[in-house]
Amino acid sequence: MKHIIKSDLYRYGGQTSILKGIKKPGFRYMYFKRLAENKKRSSLKGIFYGVILRRLSHKYGFQIPTGTKIGEGFFIGHFGTIVVNVDAVIGKFCNIAHSTTIGRASRGRLQGSPTIGDYVWIGTGSVIVGNITIGSNVLIAPNSFVNFDVPDNSMVIGNPGSIIKKDNPTNGYINNILGE
Repeated sequence: MKHIIKSDLYRYGGQTSILKGIKKPGFRYMYFKRLAENKKRSSLKGIFYGVILRRLSHKYGFQIPTGTKIGEGFFIGHFGTIVVNVDAVIGKFCNIAHSTTIGRASRGRLQGSPTIGDYVWIGTGSVIVGNITIGSNVLIAPNSFVNFDVPDNSMVIGNPGSIIKKDNPTNGYINNILGE
């Protein structure tokens, strides 16, 4: 748990001080999400962290439930509306920008929520929906609509999205990784 929080913190400009990092809205939200997800909701600490998380959710526009599985090194670039379904799975060292939705499809062959790999950069205004798999080392360009599987080492551009194979598409986009 401590390592995950340090890894999240380090993504914000190589920050190592929680007191300084807590000033960043993205880290502040994830810090309390990480604390809340490891406590029983009915415990005193669980209730306390839940109240703080709800307040931050309204303040910043983030809707990322405590039950959502998110790997270490998660980075929220800007505060603004971000909606993530509780059943979505997000890998390690991913970036997400404002006005982004990672949602559930409620019917049809894509019924379910996305699974997103490691080292994925998700641009502003992107929508990722359905029981799909986004590979590792993928860049999803701003305002892209993704409701299909995306292989590793790819870029997705447009609405409807199209896949472009590219070596290391997230190079320069995903920075400050603890231990590298």
